[in-house]
Amino acid sequence: MAEERKPTSSTGPVPLQRGKACLRCRKRKMRCDGGKPACAQCLRAKKADGCEYDDGKGKTRTQLMREHIARLEMRVKELENPEQSAPSMTLFDPHALSPYYSESSSSSSYDSPGKLSYSASASPTPFPMGEQDPRRSMLSPINSSSSDVDPSTWEQLNFESDLASVSAVNSFMEAPPLDHILLEIFLPHRHQCGLDVHVGRLRDSLSLPSSEQRHPALMNTVFLWACYLSRPGSLSQYEQLYLSRATAALGDALQYTSKAVDLIQACCLLSVYYISNGRLLEGSYYSAAASTLAVQCRLHQIGSENELMILDNWDASFELPAPKDNIERGERITTFWQVYNLDRCWSVMLRRPATLPDSDHPWASITTPWPQRIEDYENGEPDVGVGSPTIRAFFVQQAQSNSLTGFTTAALRVKASALFEGANRLSSSWSPRSLSSSAFSENFSAFEHSIVRFATTLLPLHQVGGAIPEDKYALIVIHSLAHASMIRLHAPFMRDDGVSREKCLRAARSLIHVTKLITDTDFEFLDPVIGSCWASAAKVLENELTRLQTSWPDPLNTMEVRGDLESLLYVMTKLGAKFPLVAYHSAKVQSCLDGE
Repeated sequence: MAEERKPTSSTGPVPLQRGKACLRCRKRKMRCDGGKPACAQCLRAKKADGCEYDDGKGKTRTQLMREHIARLEMRVKELENPEQSAPSMTLFDPHALSPYYSESSSSSSYDSPGKLSYSASASPTPFPMGEQDPRRSMLSPINSSSSDVDPSTWEQLNFESDLASVSAVNSFMEAPPLDHILLEIFLPHRHQCGLDVHVGRLRDSLSLPSSEQRHPALMNTVFLWACYLSRPGSLSQYEQLYLSRATAALGDALQYTSKAVDLIQACCLLSVYYISNGRLLEGSYYSAAASTLAVQCRLHQIGSENELMILDNWDASFELPAPKDNIERGERITTFWQVYNLDRCWSVMLRRPATLPDSDHPWASITTPWPQRIEDYENGEPDVGVGSPTIRAFFVQQAQSNSLTGFTTAALRVKASALFEGANRLSSSWSPRSLSSSAFSENFSAFEHSIVRFATTLLPLHQVGGAIPEDKYALIVIHSLAHASMIRLHAPFMRDDGVSREKCLRAARSLIHVTKLITDTDFEFLDPVIGSCWASAAKVLENELTRLQTSWPDPLNTMEVRGDLESLLYVMTKLGAKFPLVAYHSAKVQSCLDGE
């Protein structure tokens, strides 16, 4: 029953207290009347099932689902204990059904930085589930059709007692298959990995006929990430299995034009996975593959499909089928910008040129409109694009005010990536010969102005903490990339130029100020690219510490710099527990503080 509110003669209903609006209204920044079980806004949008409250009076369905998943993981762990599992179980042979099940390791650790590869057990799941066709079996490591399996084995996996304790999740009358469990583990972390898809369609895909499902290359990569995020839980032992299946399925995906977007998304997820684990060569490979495929599919020019004239129509073409609806079109747009963020941000850390082109050539110009929320595409509010340059217009201050979509959180993330890579590319192009030309100085000043101008469009830091979690995580990374861009622009000159040194120090301390917003829970959802931002700030502070120690004694300033480094070390150590690449950088900071 909706809560009654006393109207006033002049102002209408009494406004809700802060934090009392439903999660959907808070996310979309709409006025909520607090009605339960569903507010008026959600009822009007026919989203009554998605109307959830987090007001301290009860748990949301999402929280209940997470608790449910935790119980299932615990149940699996109990069953894996040889002292508690009664019948013996036959391990699944991944080679039995399909050549896709090759379990050979695809690569070894890259020697620099460090030997950071994480060695996970390749043991497959030790219990069977329902029989599936060969294509479907690529999604789940479990097969109950083997004659070697005791039929009573599946009966041992009775999750009904666990589910009965969750009264709010009464729609689950039996244990969901493992792939459903892994998907639910992954979904809250999808933006952390850069993926933005329609959650409902991704869930529904698991129940569709094989030909209509999302390709196993993508789904196995999703399951890989779920296992990775479960470290050190019991599901993490299947990480290597899903990695092998994901990489093996890539070749099959290349045969189907209709699965190209799935393939590109899978390559992006694999790239972030490898890079986060310190396996840089493999991460760079999949990033470059995603960029090349995105251009080949013309995802970089969505909205200008009819403007490019193909003069040589006898040449080979690679055209995607027309999108079925706005949601599919929106996913293609967000997929391109997923590739862009990956390419621009990680090319800086990998010390290589970016792969995605963006020039005035008709084939190379990025004209895809700014990304929006998937909900906007679903609600029929898409920016279809006008075929004009997107990123280059942002840098020259054109068309920015013509599109409100340029200020969505997703669009701001893209702009921050562009600034981060552009600042690094410009500063690294400097040479002594640049002094004889005024072009470098003019470009340098213009780019610095772009960074400052961009920072003014961001939500102030003191308001970031009050944003919904999804936006908060994104804004923390966006602010960090903006400050890291300033560092990357001035870093080559900070040893010899006092102004550049001060600007680098100011940006580094601003980055530390951003870290104060991060709670212990937030570390579970942060994009690993933020570790590269922290490493940039740490390098500046390390340089300043060395300067203070070698020039003249200044105990006060030395203590302040060491305190800043210790603040960075704390957040890097926390995030490094999940991402080995960040742990490598935190070890460098620790060595600096130890005087090594």
